[in-house]
Amino acid sequence: MRRVFKTVDTISEGAGNIARWFGLLLILVVVYDVVARYVFNSPTVWGYEVAMALGMSLYCWGYAYTESKHAHVRVDVFYIHMSPRARAITDTIGGLIFFLPVIGLVVFASFNKMMWSWGVMEKSVEGYWYPPWYPLRTMIFLGFTLLLMQGLANLSRNVYHTIKGRAYGT
Repeated sequence: MRRVFKTVDTISEGAGNIARWFGLLLILVVVYDVVARYVFNSPTVWGYEVAMALGMSLYCWGYAYTESKHAHVRVDVFYIHMSPRARAITDTIGGLIFFLPVIGLVVFASFNKMMWSWGVMEKSVEGYWYPPWYPLRTMIFLGFTLLLMQGLANLSRNVYHTIKGRAYGT
């Protein structure tokens, strides 16, 4: 089981590294588009769609990395005062009631949307450039699938901690 958890954590780390590059590219595209528009009075046709695709990819590929670092937003009023085992119990209950059903549905829906998009060779209609949208739909599906994998690994660790009374691997 350690090998599976390590593999999932490594994949999430890699997804976070890819997301960083999307972030850098997003900054460069937006800066270029703003300079072209306001300094040279020559706006790009492609800037909006590329920025939107990079932003969506950044978020989707960053989800699993953020989950691996336990950095998603949570209300810490009570949580920070709980024992590690009580946190594991809370995370297990939340994972079973909220995380798995919601992310499972999102992965299912994003898979269907990706398959439809590839089937019709979907193009963006937001601007005048009409870039292909099916690669973005694939990025979204892969990002949510990575989040589901990391969430399942974390849920498994929390179940172990809940049952055994100690963190997995200690």
